[in-house]
Amino acid sequence: MEFCIDLILIFYSFSFLGWCIEVILKYRQFGRFINRGFLMGPWLPIYGAGAGLVTLAVSGLAPVESGIGTTFVISFFVCGFIEYMTSFVMEKRFHARWWDYSQRPMNLHGRVWIGNLLLFGIGGVAVIHLANPFLYGLFHRISLPAREIIAAVLSLLFLTDYVISHFVLKLVKIGVESSEADNTEAIGRDVQMLLKDRSVFHQRFADAYPEVIYRTDRVLARMEQLRLETERLRVEAERQLQAGKEQLKKNLEPTGSIKTDLIEKQAQLIELLYDDHTAAPQVRALMREIESEQARLEKRIIR
Repeated sequence: MEFCIDLILIFYSFSFLGWCIEVILKYRQFGRFINRGFLMGPWLPIYGAGAGLVTLAVSGLAPVESGIGTTFVISFFVCGFIEYMTSFVMEKRFHARWWDYSQRPMNLHGRVWIGNLLLFGIGGVAVIHLANPFLYGLFHRISLPAREIIAAVLSLLFLTDYVISHFVLKLVKIGVESSEADNTEAIGRDVQMLLKDRSVFHQRFADAYPEVIYRTDRVLARMEQLRLETERLRVEAERQLQAGKEQLKKNLEPTGSIKTDLIEKQAQLIELLYDDHTAAPQVRALMREIESEQARLEKRIIR
């Protein structure tokens, strides 16, 4: 029971710490305070879930292996899975992608990338071997009943925040689905207008993700159309390039080669049409002259 209470407190501790990190990073990027996250309160549950699951996994393996390398690997995969699934579920549910790493190296469907995964591994090591011992020391200065009350109050606030935020996200979903635009920038403007005259909660969410990518069926259909058109142009360009190479090859063919080919074909035609038994004397004489000239030409070629 005590371990479960500590795990809940670890979840909220790192949810708050993750929120602080995101706020600082976005302040450096945009030069203003941005209340990050899907929730109204100062917490990002994706960070808390990562820290909590890594703590749980490492605790389960502690009797067998508890080294830094093991912690790194567990954090690498567990946190990467959480980030990927969060992106996937949120996009499928609300038709928007809240972060996109498609332009980063070694990414998986734009949802996770190797840089973040390495940071997750390092962060997991810091959580298990540095932060958790410190937090456990603080927690255990408080009596277990008091910790239970704190965990219950935080959970109630978190649940209330989730319900309110869920309605805000539903409004965003309605805005995305009702928009007639066929590109993510135009849909984003429609959503901003929809949230503009709403409450402060709605406006906060509009500012929380200025780089969000909206994906409706129309956007996806347009992207597929562009992909097919790009493929068609590529195939047409390759066909024209091949045709140009063949034409260039014909234009660069030596005149002597063409003459030789023509003479050979004429000789084949004469051979097919000429019959020595039925040919007139004049035709036979002409044929002998042709054979004589061919023999003379062959001698020159050999020399």
